Amino acid sequence: MDLNIRIAGEAGQGIKTTGHLLVDAFASMGLWVFSTQSYMSRIRGGLNWQDVRVADYPITSSRENADLLVALTEEALHTLGEEVREGGIVLFDGKEAEEGVIPIPFTETAKEKGKAIMANSVAGGAIFTILGYPLEPLTGYLDEAFQAKGEQVVQSNRDLVQRGAELAAAHQGALEAPQPAGAPRKVYDGIEATAISAAVSGVKFIAAYPMTPSTGVFAWLAKHDEEYGLIAEQAEDEIAAINMACGATYAGVPAIVTTSGGGMALMSEGISLAGMLELPMVIMLGQRPGPATGLPTRTAQGDLLFALRTGHGEFPRAIFAPGRPRHCHELMRHALQTAHRWQTPVIYMMDQYLGDLRVNGEPLDETPRQIDRQIMMEAGADYRRYEITESGVSPRAIPGGEAFVSADSDEHDEDGHITENLEIAQAMMDKRLRKTGGMIAESLPPELYGDEGGAETLLICWGSTYLPCREAVDILRMRGHSAAMLHFAQIWPLNREAVKECIGERRRVVIVEGNAWGQLASILREQQLVGDVELITRYDGLPFTAIEIADRIEG
Repeated sequence: MDLNIRIAGEAGQGIKTTGHLLVDAFASMGLWVFSTQSYMSRIRGGLNWQDVRVADYPITSSRENADLLVALTEEALHTLGEEVREGGIVLFDGKEAEEGVIPIPFTETAKEKGKAIMANSVAGGAIFTILGYPLEPLTGYLDEAFQAKGEQVVQSNRDLVQRGAELAAAHQGALEAPQPAGAPRKVYDGIEATAISAAVSGVKFIAAYPMTPSTGVFAWLAKHDEEYGLIAEQAEDEIAAINMACGATYAGVPAIVTTSGGGMALMSEGISLAGMLELPMVIMLGQRPGPATGLPTRTAQGDLLFALRTGHGEFPRAIFAPGRPRHCHELMRHALQTAHRWQTPVIYMMDQYLGDLRVNGEPLDETPRQIDRQIMMEAGADYRRYEITESGVSPRAIPGGEAFVSADSDEHDEDGHITENLEIAQAMMDKRLRKTGGMIAESLPPELYGDEGGAETLLICWGSTYLPCREAVDILRMRGHSAAMLHFAQIWPLNREAVKECIGERRRVVIVEGNAWGQLASILREQQLVGDVELITRYDGLPFTAIEIADRIEG
């Protein structure tokens, strides 16, 4: 069984803290968890909420309704109260509440025993009591989390958990809750998994002008800069950030930049510069609904065609889009290695949904293993930076040794010197474009899940739609349908023959995307990989749920 807990209120009330407290405590018990956030782009006020879904089986999607609503404000109570299922429970932060709502003064109790910010401990105690869980996993997590703040803080939080349990004692075990099922104790989100991967893969420089939802990766690496020996530079703007990274990669340093759509628009010229200089640049693009500033804290998949076409002129690139935190860890390393293997820009695409969601998983490999930078260490005086080769990849040396390393944004010859000889210009263009053939040969095939032997319905998705689509396939199969999912983690370049084999002969193909146009669908049509297909799209700033996808497939 599974249960969905929704904590809702305004920014500044500790909603995220309460959600994380529950997620980590539940995971420590061996329960499966899946947590997502919905928040406005403001520091105070508004209506924000966090869902914590807990189950005795693996879950990969959020739910639209709630079994337990913890409303910290009147607005949260009245706006989200209708989304509580029949037989569910609503808690309200106060001494009095309307009929059918249980009042528990979380904030006032916290103020009496400590500070208002500790209301999350009171709420945690009440929630655990209503679910019939023992308090020890919750207090144990708090002991560990607040150990560095001293015994007094630890004890205060323990007392508040106990007080929350006492206030909810009349409703102990009111909701049937899933029991521990041996789930992994470790919990990751997409931001953390991406940042860890970059750090252990040897990234030594990150530049960014902060833009939600990519800022988390920059902030994590900045926080751990001394631990991993890297430099995090908050540039004055996105143009400076991309050019700093160009300088770093020219000098042989593995580097990334993080940004969102508006920032990447400003980086477009710098990305083209990396294409011309053949620099191994990785750009993390955190998508947000647009255009312009759009909805900065909401989720979308609206930048795929932009990522594919951005930058003037023609040059090779690769695009990766992870679907879950473990993908993030694997693909960031793969993106870095691809960039260095082929000396070309690589775009790594995420969104708010994947960045913020938290889910159980086996511990990620945090062993430092630097990627192969493909650097020629013994280059001599006869070195040619842009030597024409069969693969299109030229020997790469770094400046400062015996070899002379020349670079220029103008077209150049094999030595890197500016040229307007059109035959040389053609040869250099052909050299760069030849990389695409090798990149296709090494491309990641899409992942097939479900009824692999010719399912009647095939869901095609990319990036963060992986998780809800996966659960939607399970739901459809339980309802008696023959269904499978094909997920694209690498979107460009595509190995057309491999993709054709994965798609096979299907009666019905449905492409699920978090945008209005069906941008992956248009790429697949352009590559003659699909014909007439159905589209399921969502572009209101909220993520898909598995039930929504399954219902729309049936409808």
